[in-house]
Amino acid sequence: MKIAEVKQELSSDEKMLESAFKLETFYKKYRIVIWSAVALLVLFFIGRSILSGIEEGRLSEANSAFLALQENPEDSAALNRLKENNPALFELYSYAQAAKKEDKAVLDTLSQSSNAVVSDASRYTLAVMENKTTDSVLYKEMVLLEEAYLAIENNEMAKAQEKLSMIDPRSPVAALAQLLKHSTIKAKQ
Repeated sequence: MKIAEVKQELSSDEKMLESAFKLETFYKKYRIVIWSAVALLVLFFIGRSILSGIEEGRLSEANSAFLALQENPEDSAALNRLKENNPALFELYSYAQAAKKEDKAVLDTLSQSSNAVVSDASRYTLAVMENKTTDSVLYKEMVLLEEAYLAIENNEMAKAQEKLSMIDPRSPVAALAQLLKHSTIKAKQ
């Protein structure tokens, strides 16, 4: 029995040695590819963390500029920092200031923005200032309410009721729509 066990043990050792030689041959053959892949992975994660740090710094700078503008809206250095570090926030801030100051020129410029929210809000605010109507995704029901109001002013009660009926009863402006509907009914009588 001892000879059979020794043979089996030698056979296992041979297989292990054979596997080690195959692994060594594989490593020698693909050593450059393996180390290149490891180096690329390390460089990828280092680059990613560097870019993440840069982005975080940029956003932090934009936030501090925005906070400075909250305290002093006339701070041109903070306005420039905000514009450089976060153009979307700069446009939103510009919209808020233009709406507050009723600056039609700035609102007209912002209505051409690539930022859909700023563009839509600017177009709507500009239209309200000029007593006009406009298509708005954000203020759809407000636009309908204003169109109805302008129709009532022009004594077009049917058109006003049509616009008011388009407002969803669950909308925050539904109560105003109901009041205007009642005024159109009384105006007809």
